[in-house]
Amino acid sequence: MALHDLLAATVVMRHSKQEGAVPPSILDHPTLSERYFFPRRDAPPSIFSVECQDARLACAYVAPHRNALTLVHFHGNGEVVADSIPELAADLTALGVNVLFAEYRGYGASTGKPGMARILDDVPEIVKALSIPPNRLVAFGRSLGSLYAVELVHRFPETVGLIIESGIADPLERILLRVRPEELGTTADELAAEVCARLDPQPKLNAYLGPVLVLHAEDDSMVNAGHAVRNAGYAKRATLRLLPEGDHNNIFDENREEYLAALAEFLKGIEKPSLGGRT
Repeated sequence: MALHDLLAATVVMRHSKQEGAVPPSILDHPTLSERYFFPRRDAPPSIFSVECQDARLACAYVAPHRNALTLVHFHGNGEVVADSIPELAADLTALGVNVLFAEYRGYGASTGKPGMARILDDVPEIVKALSIPPNRLVAFGRSLGSLYAVELVHRFPETVGLIIESGIADPLERILLRVRPEELGTTADELAAEVCARLDPQPKLNAYLGPVLVLHAEDDSMVNAGHAVRNAGYAKRATLRLLPEGDHNNIFDENREEYLAALAEFLKGIEKPSLGGRT
C-alpha cells in the first residue's frame, strides 16, 4: 500500500472507533489556529452573507456582468476580503468575470473561529449560497487560500477552472514550521495522516479534469517556487507561470501586466458554458 493510502487509512480507522462519529480535527486545534491564522476585523463595504453551521461568513460579491463566469477567490491567511475591494475587484471584473471574495470565519465581519479543517467544510456552503452551477465557477486561491480553492474543485469537479497563486503543495511542511505535534496533543504520524486525509492537494488535483493555472514568483521567499512546480505536476491540465519579479506578498503588484495577461489568456481558453438557465 502506498504511503498516501496508508496514512489516509489510518485516519479513517481512528475516526471509525467512535461508531461513525468524526471527532474534532487536529487541524482545528486552537494552538495551530492561533499560529496559522491572522484575522483582522476590516469588513468590505457591502457584505454577501454565507450561513454555515456555526458561523456567518461576511463575503463580498462583485457582479457587474450578466451571463459571466464567477471567480470564487480565497485569500491568504494574513489578508481579509476588504483588502481586495475595490482595486483587485476592478482588475478582475475588467477581465469579464464576476468575483465572489470568500471570507474566512473569524476574519473581517465574519463570526466564528478559523480552523484549517473548519474552513474546508465552509467551501460547499459558499458555493450553495451563490446559487450558481459549478460549471459557471472558476476557483481561485492565493497562498493558504489555494488549499480551499483546490477543495472547491474536489467537491465540485464540474467547476470549469482553477487558479492557484503562490500556492501550497505541502501543507504538512507549512504546519510544522509553526507547531510541533506534541503541542497539538498528537503524534507526528497522526498529524501527517490527518493532513494527508484533509489537506493534501495531490490527490485532489490528480482527480480534477479541468484546466489549472499556477502562478508563482520565481523568488518567493516564503513559499518557494517548488510548491508551484509540484502543484502543476499534480494536475492533469496545468499551465505553470513563474513570474520574474516580486515575492510572496507582492507578486501581483510587481508583475501586474504579466499576471493579468496570464489570467485573461486562461479565462479566454475556458470553454464558455451553456447559457441555459442563467438569469
